[in-house]
Amino acid sequence: MNLQEYFASLQGKTVAVIGFGVSNRPLVERLLEAHIALTICDKKSREALGDVVAELEAKGAIWSLGETYLDNLHQDVIFRTPGMRPDVPALKNAKDSTITSEMEVFFSVCPCPILAVTGSDGKTTTTTLIAELLKAAGHTVHVGGNIGHPLLCEADAMKPTDFAVLELSSFQLMTMPHSPHTAVMTNLAPNHLDYHTDMDEYVEAKANLIAHQTADNVAIFNADNEITMDLSHTAKAQVNLFSRQRAVENGVYLQDGTVFVAEHGEVTPVLQASDIRIPGLHNVENYMAAICAVWGLVSPEMIQSVAKNFGGVAHRIEWVRTLDGVRYYNDSIASSPSRTMAGLHAFTQKVNLIAGGYDKQIPFTELGAEIVTHVGHLILCGHTAEKIEQAVLSAPNYEVGKPVIYEATDLAQAVALARSVSKEGDVVTLSPACASFDQFPNFAARGDKFRALVQNLE
Repeated sequence: MNLQEYFASLQGKTVAVIGFGVSNRPLVERLLEAHIALTICDKKSREALGDVVAELEAKGAIWSLGETYLDNLHQDVIFRTPGMRPDVPALKNAKDSTITSEMEVFFSVCPCPILAVTGSDGKTTTTTLIAELLKAAGHTVHVGGNIGHPLLCEADAMKPTDFAVLELSSFQLMTMPHSPHTAVMTNLAPNHLDYHTDMDEYVEAKANLIAHQTADNVAIFNADNEITMDLSHTAKAQVNLFSRQRAVENGVYLQDGTVFVAEHGEVTPVLQASDIRIPGLHNVENYMAAICAVWGLVSPEMIQSVAKNFGGVAHRIEWVRTLDGVRYYNDSIASSPSRTMAGLHAFTQKVNLIAGGYDKQIPFTELGAEIVTHVGHLILCGHTAEKIEQAVLSAPNYEVGKPVIYEATDLAQAVALARSVSKEGDVVTLSPACASFDQFPNFAARGDKFRALVQNLE
């Protein structure tokens, strides 16, 4: 089925789209252009949404707004927003409806091979690297999912020789009835436990990435992560592994500073880890995962060129500025303890760390010990400040004053404190270990604010 055929199949049916956000706007426009009976459901008020309400009403849309926005879900087809659990009462009560999502439909109409990445950490960088490597080799690439922009309404312009490269969250995967041609599982650790009922449900959602693959497909797993290795044994597809700790029979591994590809008994040196421009061993892992995904489509020479020139993704250990010999890095994407620990390991020296934020109910015990080892000055702010401090003070390797701990009321004060306690040669990094929702709408807004604050330092 192609995109036009899909929209044709909706003729004569009623459709509801839940959530009038960025990802659903193109879908709404396309449904209205096809003269499909459409209801847009959003928790915001008519006043909050502004002129767009009357604009789309003039095109035929019906709006269901405010606190009761889900009260009349009975349409033939309902597009669920990824941030909404599929078991909310309103969706469970819509027993006669087909419940889907923009991404689920994209999988069914995409005319080209799909490479998709999921995991707890490293998803965006690995997805971006796969796309950059394919582009460097001359391929036409469409990037979407959690990054890029919505792809569904562009599917009819894609060619079979193109590639779609997707970053997929556990929210998107929870009910996904499709799997990609190439699936990449970067790692799995506790995350989003404020959304998922427990860790088992989180892992089960991630496992949907490979659940519908066939023997002709490829599934790539982190051999150094216990959970992803367990999942690798359930894969129906050809399994490739990547590891920075040991050689693998099929896949990519790191040995003595060189990245090797192992394939059918042959081993090929591809890349020197020291040539990778973006810092940190976790980024070596991201490169290995990406190389695994594109091997055979991109030459070793092209891989080396990208590694030497690609400067990284915003908010992911992004260098912001060097002021009076102090280097400032924006790692706002680090919204989990494991991500922050990876960020701390990216530096060869102790850092001055700004951390804390929204509480996702993830334990900080392991992070506390890592902070003691890798942090000189710890500046905490946000709802989790006290929890992180307790994890540090309770760490078995903690000594009084190591690290020195400060508490700030907000990010502005945290940056000012970091400036005052740092000396030439120091590194300051914003790596919160928490989501941003206590003070910011998302990690990008938090990172943008940090970047602006640092640029304004004198």
